Amino acid sequence: QVQLVESGGGLVQAGGSLRLSCAVSGLRNYDAGWFRQAPGKERECVAALSWSGSDTWYAAFVKRRFTISRDGAKSTVYLQMNSLENEDTAVYYCAARTDSGFEIRPARYNHWGQGTLVTVTS
Repeated sequence: QVQLVESGGGLVQAGGSLRLSCAVSGLRNYDAGWFRQAPGKERECVAALSWSGSDTWYAAFVKRRFTISRDGAKSTVYLQMNSLENEDTAVYYCAARTDSGFEIRPARYNHWGQGTLVTVTS
């Protein structure tokens, strides 16, 4: 059974940092992505990382503030978020896909976590 469990969300002041974690079980050889969805907005990709690590992608709004990574066992995916802004407030989702090709479109990911809320205050 495939499971993705996010943790690390919470309340943080603007300019602060958070690290999100996604524990992945029951899955190997997957590309991973972090997505977010703010109220009234569509879900969007924040960052993505291929299984091999050779491909990474970041949304333009990340502006080098976020870093996606994976632990050595490739069972946990991280999103380090620095210099957080009010506009980063959203529910953040971890997702995984095993089909070929590197993707950032949410519809191309077939395994999702439950989401973790990140709230950035002024």
